Amino acid sequence: MTRLAQVINLENCIGCQTCVHSCKMQNNVPMELTWNRVLSEGEDVLDGSTGVFPNLTRTYLPIACQMCQNAACQRVCPTGATYKDDKGRVLIDYDKCIGCRMCMAACPYNVRVFNWHEPVRDPDFNYGGKGVPVRPKGVVEKCTLCKERTDEGLDPMCVQNCPTKARIYGDLDDPNSEASKAIREHHAYVLLEEQGTQPSLHYFE
Repeated sequence: MTRLAQVINLENCIGCQTCVHSCKMQNNVPMELTWNRVLSEGEDVLDGSTGVFPNLTRTYLPIACQMCQNAACQRVCPTGATYKDDKGRVLIDYDKCIGCRMCMAACPYNVRVFNWHEPVRDPDFNYGGKGVPVRPKGVVEKCTLCKERTDEGLDPMCVQNCPTKARIYGDLDDPNSEASKAIREHHAYVLLEEQGTQPSLHYFE
């Protein structure tokens, strides 16, 4: 079995947004949408700080599709557009997506986006990696773990370009992968474990 996933070292994350823009360029994500986000914990603004000056703190939480093994989005999809492949990735068949957004309502992590309008890109052409499908309006989109890259044995673009090496990519079903080792050595955890979705994306500090 294979279960591709990431482990994120929150202590190394500096909130630079490199992963956000790398994801956008690799996956031809329209200007108004974002698959990969870096949240300022405790705040609702980019690069927000908590506390009262001079006692301020700032921590970041990168978030994208959690590639859940018990994916709520997959269970509620009426057409089978959301599915899990043999590498543990939760993906979307855009030809089957009818835009009902049931998956968005079911996902407890709020990591899916919807094309309400004709996609707008700046510059005015498709800029994704080779093989990345061009999505029309009226479908749900999300992180694919850079399927087109990882199918070729490459790292997801967010992992490759992270300047502080905060992201570790690997096969969680391989106990000798760097991702599996990081989970064991750092006692990594998942978000919203109580939801029972069994996320593959792990975090540690």
